[in-house]
Amino acid sequence: MAHYSKLDKIVIDAPSETHDDELAFWQSAVGKEFQHFEQHPEYHGVRVHGLGVLVQHLGEGPAKVHLDFHTDNVEAEVTRLEKLGATRVQDVGGLWWIMRDPAGLLFCVIGEQPGRLDDSNATLWE
Repeated sequence: MAHYSKLDKIVIDAPSETHDDELAFWQSAVGKEFQHFEQHPEYHGVRVHGLGVLVQHLGEGPAKVHLDFHTDNVEAEVTRLEKLGATRVQDVGGLWWIMRDPAGLLFCVIGEQPGRLDDSNATLWE
């Protein structure tokens, strides 16, 4: 099915013990203060030349980095990526999928509001 998708964010997953240091480092590294999202308090983020950079407070677990793809059709995008070798890991409330690439790295496919993706900011997949 035809749909749009784009690489939208780089997410730095930081456990509690390193979160504040990670946030301070990445704010300095990109030269911008990250916004705190009140509706999602585990995230601080900023857009840098159109690409989102988030620091996510994990609570527990190892530090890592993952990518977020946004799409106007989650099922179509997940299916497209499966054909390329990705596998489904977890459906998150019908809103997005956590997936694994062929090397075993996690990434997310997240639904975008209808009409927000088009030829000017995303790739159309037929």
